[in-house]
Amino acid sequence: MIDKLEMFIALAREQHFGRAAEACGVTQPSLSGAIKQLEDQLGVMLVWRGSRFQGLTPEGQRVLEWARQIVGDTRTMREEMRAAKLGLSGNLRLAVIPTALTLVSALTTQFSRRHPNVRFTVRSSTSIEILAMLENLQIDAGISYLDNEPLGRVTTVPIYAERYTLVLRADDPLAGRNSLRWADLADLPLCLLTPDMQNRRIINLHMAEAGVSAVPMVEASSVIVLISHVLAGGWATVLPLKAAEIFLKGGDLVAVPLTEPEASHAVGLIAPYREPHTPVLAALLQQAQTMAEVRVV
Repeated sequence: MIDKLEMFIALAREQHFGRAAEACGVTQPSLSGAIKQLEDQLGVMLVWRGSRFQGLTPEGQRVLEWARQIVGDTRTMREEMRAAKLGLSGNLRLAVIPTALTLVSALTTQFSRRHPNVRFTVRSSTSIEILAMLENLQIDAGISYLDNEPLGRVTTVPIYAERYTLVLRADDPLAGRNSLRWADLADLPLCLLTPDMQNRRIINLHMAEAGVSAVPMVEASSVIVLISHVLAGGWATVLPLKAAEIFLKGGDLVAVPLTEPEASHAVGLIAPYREPHTPVLAALLQQAQTMAEVRVV
């Protein structure tokens, strides 16, 4: 039953029988057969069928909620039994918003010192993708914004607050300013993250509050792309100070604080709303809480 529920979750996520089969490591006929067996066991039709996947039935939507809960609880039980036998071990899957990627090393490094048998897989994702992957059991936790857009039912641990800066080359005429207003960005050649990133939506919001709009010359899903344009000369970007700090060490770039309005947004660890958490995830939440207690915001 558990294997069939996991295949059903994959089908609901991928919206395609072939991709779901590939994600589960089985053939498409095997996946289709498992879904049909699940329907027979439950006595309801779960999937609208045609020449291709056409969505879940109302009963399928309800079963999906149960499937996520049952599979999640089963994984938690297995992890708890493994921890009781072997101690904390295994692989923790994290998804992180691009502007917090430099933070994750502090979390993983401190955690690994205490629990050396735990490995990490870290991927860069948007805040919306992080919530979807948590819901579909594709990741164990995420690092994302906590206070700007709805999160749903999740467990959160605030770690720090983003404060925004304009990042420029050190030889830029504006580099010597103590601060700049959001309104001052209107006429600058900006390169910014793409609109699907919550950071970009935050920038758009604060520029709108200042009475101007963001019209970037370059949009990218990577902070590295933005920084490389700024280093090339003639460009500027807006980044949280924490995200910019690693690029400021060489002295080629400077970060000028943005004011009017003063803006900050909470960033922290997000985990599924489930009790109990796996021992490994519970330890990660505790590590994030420790970081939050000692971090100067």
